[in-house]
Formats: sequence, C-alpha cells, structure tokens
Amino acid sequence: MKASIAGRLASLESRLREIDARLSDPRVVEDIEDFRKLSQERAEIFPVVEAFIAWRKAEGDLAAAEEMSKDPAMREFADEEMGAARQSLASLEAELQRMLLPRDPNDEKNLFLEIRAGTGGDESALFAGDLFRMYARFAERNRWQVEVVSESAGEAGGYKEVIARILGRGAYSRLKFESGGHRVQRVPATETQGRIHTSAATVAVMPEADDVSDVQINPSEVRVDTFRASGAGGQHINKTDSAIRITHIPTGIVVSCQADRSQHRNRAMAMDMLKARMYEAELRKREEASAAIEAQKTDIGWGHQLRSYVLQPYQMVKDLRTEVETSDTQGVLDGDIDRFLSAALAAKI
Repeated sequence: MKASIAGRLASLESRLREIDARLSDPRVVEDIEDFRKLSQERAEIFPVVEAFIAWRKAEGDLAAAEEMSKDPAMREFADEEMGAARQSLASLEAELQRMLLPRDPNDEKNLFLEIRAGTGGDESALFAGDLFRMYARFAERNRWQVEVVSESAGEAGGYKEVIARILGRGAYSRLKFESGGHRVQRVPATETQGRIHTSAATVAVMPEADDVSDVQINPSEVRVDTFRASGAGGQHINKTDSAIRITHIPTGIVVSCQADRSQHRNRAMAMDMLKARMYEAELRKREEASAAIEAQKTDIGWGHQLRSYVLQPYQMVKDLRTEVETSDTQGVLDGDIDRFLSAALAAKI
C-alpha cells in the first residue's frame, strides 16, 4: 500500500478515536446537533477504519508466516499461511481504495459499453472483438449480465462497432476508468507474410442514465428512423424494419438498436443509450471544467492512451497511465483485468 494512502487511513483511525472520546462526553450527548454530526461522521469512517485494522492484521500475519518459513519443519505450513495472507491483503487493499474515493452517485448503475475499431483495417475489427470478449469474460466472473444492443461485424471477423449493456451491482464503479484507446501489436490472422502490425480500438464506458433526475430529452429534438436489422441474430427480422436509429438534433448524437424483434423494445433501448451518451457527455464536461480550475489533466487526457497489448515478438500488457504490466497476456484477454482496475482506482485516489 502506498504511504500516502496508509497515512490517510491512519488519520481516519485517529479521528475515530477522537470522535469516540467526544461521544462519551456527557456535554456532547446533551447537544443534540453536535451529537448527530459526530454520530454521522463516525458511521461514515468506521467501516474504513475497520477494514484498515483488518489489513494491518493481515500484514502482521504475513510477516509472522515469513518468519516461520525460516524453520524447515514449518515451511509447508508457512507457505500456505503466506498465500492466504497475501490474498487477504490484496482484497482488503482494493476494498480500501474503493472506500477512499468520494462517493460517485453513478457507481451502482448499469452501463453501456461501446467498442469501436480504429486504425488497422480488418485487424482492428478483430482486436475490437477480442476486447469485447475480454470485458464479457470479466462480466461473467462478476456474475453480471451482458446484452448486445447493436453490432456491426468486421469483414474478417470481430466488430467494426459493438455496443452492449452490462447489468450488475457495482458494474460502473469497476469499469468507469476503462474509457480510452487500446492498442495491440501482433501478427494478425489476416497477415500472410508474418509481419507484425499495430492496430487500435477505442472503448467508452457510460453509466445508464435515470429517466428523470439525470437526463430529460425534448421529443421535438429527436429524429427516429427505422431500418432492417442485419448481421448475426438479425435473420429472423430482416423482413421488417424493426431496427431503430435515433438522432439527437442539437448535439448530433446518433444511436441505434437492432437487438430485439420488437421495434418498440428497440426504440426504448435506443432511447436509453441516447440518455447514457448525453449523460456521459455532461459528466465529461463537468470533469473538464473542474480540471481546468485545478490545473490538472482532464479525464479524457488521462484515459486517451489507456493500454498496450503486445503479443509479438514478446508478451506484455501494460497500462500506459499507471505503468502496471503483466506478461500473462492470455489471462488478460480472458478477462483477468482486476490488477489494472485496482491500479486505476488507486491513481484516482
């Protein structure tokens, strides 16, 4: 754990002791307003301090197990204890990092995941397909539901564009820092001479907007077009114009949905996507304004070049913002991205 985070947690622990001392003072108990404020503050910081105490205990357990491993007779048992302690430390540290972030009202929302092929032709579409599979596998690990809303298949496979809705508790809180550019270096399946290519795709993660509190859309400012669905899964509805495209005229935002046989359900889903796009654009605008005031990087700049996936001539996935890297490229593409998400969260703290 970084010293700055540990120092902040130690300060919270000290503050909790101070609050407990004041709450035991009869004069404070008699002052209803002061008592209420202190009780509320205690309720907010107690879970954080409790997790910090558990983290310190796990750290002590690890140190004790490492000392025990010096005895050959105890080495096997000590190795098991060290493994358990390290696992506990990693879990508690990730939880503490989440707790220290200011509460984001969007954290518990579902999200829309949008992946677009970038430079690289057919290979970029294949890479976009790999990224979608990676996030889908990550969602499966967390028992979240993935619904493909719209897709445009690449000629050699993968996707020119794919949009999916991910439903699950805490989905947005875990993936909200994944927006940005992803780059891959490898010999494409479409390459006949064995040359290494570099291609890219972009990822956008948008919280699902609430109907009333987040975004309100004037019906007179949208244009709705219907068209015939195409691609995988669309064969049974190609005879009717069931797919929906909605254009928000003032902003130029365009969304489409062809996931369902029902034009009505496609329209409702497309409207949800439009709200999410508009809501995300407003959040980004606020972030830029705040960053400009504080002379810091905007979220767009921080996430513009997100991650590099080098599959040839060597194996390495590296987060270009946090410097976290791993040689387990297949594990990452199979959805093992927790290390990158936790590092991004710690960097934001």
